[in-house]
Amino acid sequence: MEKRVLVLNLDHSPVAIVPVQKALVLSILEKVSCLSYYESLIIRTINQEFKYPAVIRLNEYKNIPYKGVILNRANLFRRDGHECQYCGSRKHLTIDHVLPKSKGGKTNWTNLITACHRCNVNKGDKTPEQAGLRLRVQPFRPTLSFFIAEYAERHAEEWMPFLEVRTA
Repeated sequence: MEKRVLVLNLDHSPVAIVPVQKALVLSILEKVSCLSYYESLIIRTINQEFKYPAVIRLNEYKNIPYKGVILNRANLFRRDGHECQYCGSRKHLTIDHVLPKSKGGKTNWTNLITACHRCNVNKGDKTPEQAGLRLRVQPFRPTLSFFIAEYAERHAEEWMPFLEVRTA
């Protein structure tokens, strides 16, 4: 039982990713409805068989305050696909302020990008235009759905119809 289960709120917004055991308990307690199953996967007990849930929805709306995705190095690299946003390199990655801090640039999702050491040094204390560099993708503030979709693309494509994703 290694696959995970996507939990949606009553309004279909993503709430969590849980192990299948928890999803089955919630289902048996009738706290959730199953919206999608993993094909050809079955959970067998001594006297029962269950379809393997992929996406479940809470039967009651839960008010879960959304604080947004935390801005940290790992999440920034994940958003940018672990690639330099100037040249596409995947080696010696650093973080770069698109508009340098010395010129009033803020430390936020829309001003930070992943850059390789070479491009970051070449850019220095200039804007990309001044340094002759071009951004491959405009930086943006990712949503929880963005990161869940990244996981789903690799491990659970059954989740994709339930996720709204902003592509860069």
